[in-house]
Amino acid sequence: MNVRLNIPIMAAASLAVVSAAAQRPARTERPKTVYDFTVKDIDGRSVKLSRYRGKVLLIVNVAGKCGLTPQYSGLQSIYEKYRKRGFVILGFPANDFLAQEPGTEAEIKQFCSTNYRVTFPMFSKIVVKGEGQAPLYRFLTSKDTNPTGAGDIEWNFAKFLIGRDGKPVQRFASRTTPTDTSVTEAIEKLLADKR
Repeated sequence: MNVRLNIPIMAAASLAVVSAAAQRPARTERPKTVYDFTVKDIDGRSVKLSRYRGKVLLIVNVAGKCGLTPQYSGLQSIYEKYRKRGFVILGFPANDFLAQEPGTEAEIKQFCSTNYRVTFPMFSKIVVKGEGQAPLYRFLTSKDTNPTGAGDIEWNFAKFLIGRDGKPVQRFASRTTPTDTSVTEAIEKLLADKR
């Protein structure tokens, strides 16, 4: 009699385990490249970064009220120089450092267009450091995905060079200008590699 009672109890316990497992969210794969991310552009539209597959990218956190803001000129200059060869700059406004990007997306877009004639893709404001850090920047600063460029973003205009395979290749400090030979030579090297 005890055996008969245990069978339904065991079956019920097994059903409860199966039911609990079915309610757990499915495991999502960890991103392997920047192409695994979808972000909002400066106009609020969703953009899959996979649209840049096969391009050499420079991802930069930007700000309009920073001592480094004139780097917009250098960024636009190298964008114009290399874009026909498959180079794209992705600008991500961030207000994480002394509130140096306080404007709305519309104000940022107007500022960049009027003052620096920016034509490279700009995106909606994001958090690049600390609580609420955007997943893209978590990926870029992680030791798991970017061992040579890992660590917190130090300031506005930190630059991540991304290879045609969508993986981080090199990180340049905020104070390294976009036209510095260390940046341009690294871009040219990646552009020469057609893989």
